[in-house]
Amino acid sequence: MKIVRPKYIEQLMNTRENGLVKIVTGIRRCGKSYLLGTLFVDELKKTGVEEDNILFVNMDSIKSRKYRNPETLFDAIESFCKSSATMQYVIIDEVQMVEDFAELLNSLLHIPNLDVYVTGSNSRFLSTDIATEFRGRSYEIHLLPLSFAEYCSAVDGNMDEAWDYYKQYGGLPALVTMNEEERLSYLKQLSTTMYLRDIVERYKVENTAELRELTRVLASSVGSLTNASNLANTFKSKRRLSLSDNTISKYLKYLEESFLVEKSVRYDIRGKQYIGAQSKYYFQDIGIRNALLSFRQSDDGHIMENIVYNELRSRGYSVDVGNVIVRPQGEPRQTLEVDFVANKGGSRYYIQSAYQMLTDEKIEQEKRSLLHIHDSFKKIVLTMGYQSIRHDEDGIVTMGLYQFLSDINSLER
Repeated sequence: MKIVRPKYIEQLMNTRENGLVKIVTGIRRCGKSYLLGTLFVDELKKTGVEEDNILFVNMDSIKSRKYRNPETLFDAIESFCKSSATMQYVIIDEVQMVEDFAELLNSLLHIPNLDVYVTGSNSRFLSTDIATEFRGRSYEIHLLPLSFAEYCSAVDGNMDEAWDYYKQYGGLPALVTMNEEERLSYLKQLSTTMYLRDIVERYKVENTAELRELTRVLASSVGSLTNASNLANTFKSKRRLSLSDNTISKYLKYLEESFLVEKSVRYDIRGKQYIGAQSKYYFQDIGIRNALLSFRQSDDGHIMENIVYNELRSRGYSVDVGNVIVRPQGEPRQTLEVDFVANKGGSRYYIQSAYQMLTDEKIEQEKRSLLHIHDSFKKIVLTMGYQSIRHDEDGIVTMGLYQFLSDINSLER
């Protein structure tokens, strides 16, 4: 089954032959090898690149064992490039298995007719700081699991059926061809062993049970504001575990650097400044979040919110949690929340994620914070299902979730 990933292919083609190492990062099993080894190779061939000018090296294969020595691999690539004066394309999959791979990649940059692409996984190649080793000499492409639209492109069925699958199992590509029992087992194995094991190995975490429990707490509180102090109190009162604020802060950082979760910080819209007290944490794959909770906690509203966050991030937006402070006459001041303040370049969108709006009271509640924002940026309410896009007299746009997820230009409609 071929799953198209046009956004990432466009990134790869736009950075082709730019003199930098292209580093594809992302959590395990999100499709890095498939992106480079199949989709990108096919795209190169479409542009006229001969197959003989493409070298794909899978370092995870026993056939490539001798190439885990950096000098042996360098000599092989150098010989490959000397075979033709035209541009040669080398893709190294699981490059972290090469000893001193950073030195190898830096050396490859000195070969003039060579364009280099690499992927990596596990504890040596999962951190956000991997590209720091090649600062100024690399371009990082962060690969997310399948978006809802990418998933829909690979399967038959209607939107409702696709959503029922996606909100439960998320977007890891291998799941598409599995049955339900296989999916549940696969996700549980990844979430409880592989992902956390990588973090433990990289950061030499000793309290593995506490790290695992913290990850579950975050999974159960997706869409809720929290911080290290709140989480420490939760551990004391409900888990009967004592973890300091500092330890929890470190663990949160580890989870972020491993791409398992992302933090969205609070932003005072009127005051135009960040508020550092509390943040929200979202999982890069909702299936992993559900597996951490053994698929027992299905909060449709918060799951939808997490998926909307991931979609905005995949489209290149930075995403904050918005705060609007209002002072009704004769009443104490109130803080209203905007789920997402999405920024990219000079564009900004204020977005509310509302699973259902069945009553006038609910509609008023979801729009209230948006009505107190007095700038010209678009204000949008997303609600479950497939609904026509509506503009009300206050300038607020209501859009169905399926339109938003399936149309990359939906925010501009």
